Amino acid sequence: MTILILGLIIFLGLHSVRIVAEDWRNATRARIGENTWKGLYSVISIIGFVLIVWGYSVAREAPVVIWTPPPFTRHIAALLAVIAFVFLTAAYVPRNGIKAKLHHPMTLGVKTWALAHLIANGTLHDIVLFGAFLVWSVLLFSASRRRDRAAGTVYPAGSGGATALTITAGIVAAVVFAGWLHAPLIGVRPF
Repeated sequence: MTILILGLIIFLGLHSVRIVAEDWRNATRARIGENTWKGLYSVISIIGFVLIVWGYSVAREAPVVIWTPPPFTRHIAALLAVIAFVFLTAAYVPRNGIKAKLHHPMTLGVKTWALAHLIANGTLHDIVLFGAFLVWSVLLFSASRRRDRAAGTVYPAGSGGATALTITAGIVAAVVFAGWLHAPLIGVRPF
């Protein structure tokens, strides 16, 4: 559990710099240069991510059950996971209505993914992992919306075609991941 928590502190701590220290981030980027900042950011992110994966896999070997979710929560989690994939896709498809309306679909995707997994899992390591990502994504979304308002950011209007493509691609990605990738990558069959 210690490795998992350390990984979360490194990964989410680094990804929280814009929430708690935007001015420091901007000054540091200006001082050391954009490429050096991106390089350091990437290396530290990878270290944190590897520690999360390693710590989570170690914690799964001796799970501490906090609660046993009822079977219907898996269905709710599956629906939320599809929505999360649609949000994640919306971050990358240009001029879709989801991004135009909600502005930060990647963060909403992480929030929805974390909530889905909290609903369907009751072990301590799941609660720590998904709870940390849920809290972080709520804080990041709020900070991002405040930053947009302060900057007067205007998102381009979405088109019906791009929105339909976003939804279709998100659903397909969710089905492919749940059906063929979740078990080999995560070690759990969602269905």
